[in-house]
Amino acid sequence: MLADDPLGAARETPDDLAPYHAAFAAIAADPQQHLVVAERDGRTVGTLQLTVIPGLSRRGASRALVEAVRVHADERGDGLGSELIRWAIAQSRRLDCVLLQLTSDASRTDAHRFYAHLGFTASHIGFKLAL
Repeated sequence: MLADDPLGAARETPDDLAPYHAAFAAIAADPQQHLVVAERDGRTVGTLQLTVIPGLSRRGASRALVEAVRVHADERGDGLGSELIRWAIAQSRRLDCVLLQLTSDASRTDAHRFYAHLGFTASHIGFKLAL
């Protein structure tokens, strides 16, 4: 699923599994990481990674960050993405986070509408630096 879109196809290498296994091990070992994998009929159909970030702002409050939201092409449009995000919202509240944030590539206008429909606001401008 990571390589199953125009952006991911240019940056993912699904034939080399070693980096993905190492990343999964690091995520599994970190109690601030929460990885959700949705399965249907024994196959992976969706993912979401939730990271809890302790902070100094907002009176020392924690915030949650959503990453790696993926829904298999065959499963899109059936509500799985909304279910994953609603889980992230509920889990963030349970973990006493005061804010749930995410980034979305500027070219993904459909995703922007999707997140807005779920209550997210485009409140900030994000910047990234490839290293």
